[in-house]
Amino acid sequence: MTSLIHNGSSRPLPEKAILVHQSFSGRVLAADFDELEGLALSAGAQVSGRVGATRRTADSRTFVGRGKAHEIADLVASEGADLVIVNQAITPIQERNLERTLGCRVVDRTRLILDIFAIRARTSEGKLQVELAQLRHLSTRLVRGWTHLERQRGGIGLRGPGETQLESDRRLLGMRIRHLQRRIARVASQRDLRRQRRRKEGVPTVAIVGYTNAGKSSLFNTLIGEHAYTADQLFATLDPTMRRLDIPDFGPVILSDTVGFIAGLPHALVEAFMSTLEEVSTANLLLHVSDDSNPDVREQEAEVERVLEDIGAADIPRLAVRNKIDISGRKPGLISSNGSGRNGVRVCATNGAGMAQLLQSISGILGRNRIIRTMRIPASQGRLRARTYALAEVIAETIDSNGTWQMQISTDLATVGQIEGELGFEQRYWTDAPADHFNQSKLGDAVKSTVHAEPVVKFRVG
Repeated sequence: MTSLIHNGSSRPLPEKAILVHQSFSGRVLAADFDELEGLALSAGAQVSGRVGATRRTADSRTFVGRGKAHEIADLVASEGADLVIVNQAITPIQERNLERTLGCRVVDRTRLILDIFAIRARTSEGKLQVELAQLRHLSTRLVRGWTHLERQRGGIGLRGPGETQLESDRRLLGMRIRHLQRRIARVASQRDLRRQRRRKEGVPTVAIVGYTNAGKSSLFNTLIGEHAYTADQLFATLDPTMRRLDIPDFGPVILSDTVGFIAGLPHALVEAFMSTLEEVSTANLLLHVSDDSNPDVREQEAEVERVLEDIGAADIPRLAVRNKIDISGRKPGLISSNGSGRNGVRVCATNGAGMAQLLQSISGILGRNRIIRTMRIPASQGRLRARTYALAEVIAETIDSNGTWQMQISTDLATVGQIEGELGFEQRYWTDAPADHFNQSKLGDAVKSTVHAEPVVKFRVG
């Protein structure tokens, strides 16, 4: 019996699937199947039917109860379905009993999400993380599919005396999991070094987070002016993407596009992707993107907040970004906090509406702890001038006839300390020149103006 988990290779024909949703409070609604159907389509399945069930508690043997199981079996037979997808997590015993009753494979929500991640993974790190999550999940549903790994070790003398098939599979599975953990740990250490380098340079990180299919990658593309993969499907983006973005009135930041969250996100998946999610938990600002046209947008936002709390990102400043206003029909612009203490912005990532307000809001939040300082750098300290440009946002700059640079910078206290620690810096370089000193109309003929131009942000329209 083939498994739904695979390496992303295309199938000649889509598998026919029956969707099952069981409610433990109230009746089953058509909307309860919408997200599950989206997941099934993202995995490449063809939905052939839906079955709703209502129980106070799950049946310990078949999850849905004996009568409902036979109803599903009849539908499977009539539709010629290849598998049944259950919208909840089920135990290995329930999965095995259901497969015997239904005569086809049974996949729960967790395994379905893992399969989608296997399809979407593109980078070596992403593939390692997906495989680790899959093996952790499959370790509770251990089958005799791992003994082929013994051939890599020669086989003879590998197993202890009296070791059973199940014990051998479990040992080989554990060895593979530990191997993946070591490889992911090496990748995580490299990622941590890059984060430390960014912190040393004083460049803040802005991470885009949100429910899956909220338009995070479209927003990323619009801000950066690139064309990362986007699609109207769940989990279109899996591997994180990071690019530099110049924020007007602030300076450079690192913008990070991350994997989307979803209700019931498998715990094994969260653990496996922790090295990637650390980019979120160490960010300076989170852009919480949600679908303004979705009627369940508040529930989805609450689910994202729960995941952020789980990964230790609950205290990071965030800005709510309601996307897809071209569908919801609302106007772009700022959203009042309504007593929640958090403001937001409504935007349309596909045509750029509301992006100016979004960039202003980002600049305002990141610039809360910023200060304005002025410094005079002698002509002999060109390296110090270059380092100042790298560490701080240079608002304006002039150079006099002696070649002395006078710079007005926007920065924070930590970066001021970094500048003061640079080779060749002297405290006398700080000055108290008034802001209008940089007004070109007040400069004499002997002063050459080199005002630092405001960075241009590209927008992709359409």
